[in-house]
Amino acid sequence: MGPQEFYARNGQSWESSRVPILDEESFRQKILEECSRGARLVNLFACPAGGGACPEDRGDVRVFAMLGKDQEGKISVLSMRILPDKSSFQSLTPELPQAHMFEREIAEQFAVTPVGHPWLKPVRYHQNYRNVADLWAEVASGPVPAEGSSPLGDLWPRGGVYPFYRMEGEEVHEVAVGPVHAGIIEPGHFRFQCHGEEILNLEIQLGYQHRGIEKMMEEVPAERAVLLAESIAGDAVIAHATAYCNIVESLSDCEISPRAQAIRAIALELERLSNHVGDLGALSTDIGFSPAAAYFGRLRGEFLNLLMELSGNRYGRSLCRPGGVLFDLDQKMAEDFRQRLLIARKDFKEISDLFFSASSVLSRLEGTGVVSTRTAKELGLVGPAARASGMGLDVRTDYAFGMYRFHYIPVSTTLSGDAHARALIRWLESQRSLEFLLDILTRIPEGDLCGKASTLKPNHMALAMVEGWRGEIVHVAMTDARAGIARYKIKDPSFHNWSGLAMAARGGQISDFPLCNKSFNLSYAGHDL
Repeated sequence: MGPQEFYARNGQSWESSRVPILDEESFRQKILEECSRGARLVNLFACPAGGGACPEDRGDVRVFAMLGKDQEGKISVLSMRILPDKSSFQSLTPELPQAHMFEREIAEQFAVTPVGHPWLKPVRYHQNYRNVADLWAEVASGPVPAEGSSPLGDLWPRGGVYPFYRMEGEEVHEVAVGPVHAGIIEPGHFRFQCHGEEILNLEIQLGYQHRGIEKMMEEVPAERAVLLAESIAGDAVIAHATAYCNIVESLSDCEISPRAQAIRAIALELERLSNHVGDLGALSTDIGFSPAAAYFGRLRGEFLNLLMELSGNRYGRSLCRPGGVLFDLDQKMAEDFRQRLLIARKDFKEISDLFFSASSVLSRLEGTGVVSTRTAKELGLVGPAARASGMGLDVRTDYAFGMYRFHYIPVSTTLSGDAHARALIRWLESQRSLEFLLDILTRIPEGDLCGKASTLKPNHMALAMVEGWRGEIVHVAMTDARAGIARYKIKDPSFHNWSGLAMAARGGQISDFPLCNKSFNLSYAGHDL
């Protein structure tokens, strides 16, 4: 390993000073070269100037890249420094499209311009972390300044403030949906450019419910931080709470017992089952296939009820805590869970066989919302959306953690990349989760439920990756010299996959969009943070 290389493992912490600092050109070329050889951009984020996360920096911005080498199960970590008199860097996006959302986020958070970015808009519309005179608020309310006069330079869009993409042409028309929707769902704006019924382009604008969770994670005490982690995405409580706990445990060298690891894994797979089955029911509803909609909905309730019996909450709140778990699963409960899962497996197979064999279902799903393998790779898709397009990415296998180091879960993939493939992946993964649960419930290891995490290590970084039901969740934390959290970075799988939905809609009928959207079922809250 040369002086310009540092590799991390999932659940590991390390001294911040071990991460190499490259010049801008070397940083850029290293990322492009590694990705051309099969690596992917797992994370790209900046740390605040003078915030304590980068004690050797003085008034500048430090940008970190984490490159996943999935076949080797390791992450290459590198960084570059942007001096305050420059506040810009050459954009990676034209050559590496999977960087486009990361670079937009860095621009918004630190008023640093990725020069050459093709569509530079704010991601969440919040104050930047460098406190540059509330610039984004001024942009939103004021007129467009003369070219060259903006303190954000190329961050100013051409032709207006935060414009939506427009297409001109005879019979081309625009359809705007949201952010307020007819259903009781979170806010998001969808701007369609259409020719007749065909969608030529879809632009998705989120950020309407930005909650500032990353900054709060740096400011609140540990007992409140775990509650924030559980609130990142309300349907992925176990996954995000597990990631947070892994961060704290690695930064404090806290070892959790095999029993606690097993109970976390059981909860995580129940969370996956309840959401996958619920999505199959929602797809049935959109198609108008009522028998499956009702039956999948009932089965979702069965899995949520198991989570409630385990933790006291249908979504698993108050179960995972740094050091382990708060609730046990004794032998009697484990056997009861197994018997109920065996019944659910039988019912699930019967209704799934009906769903996936009905010609009315197949005619609606097959060929709808196609995302090719190439597009999925270019955009950096993760989770079921990626596996439906032939990308075999799964943290449980590639970066195994906890009980997944001892229980192998086969990765399911398909190649068609359409709504049918995304539904089929949910069915296949649900079967794998059921097999895992039926196995582990027969042999839950012994051990204490919850140890105590000690003081965090100063001037350290930590990485935690968890395969949530939507895909790869990544948490990164950095501590300062006083062992406090100076930077906390969260990446929900929806951060990647909303771009996949936009591409899936392109070329399709606008009347198919609700079905296409449901086949992804992405999180507004997980994106908006």
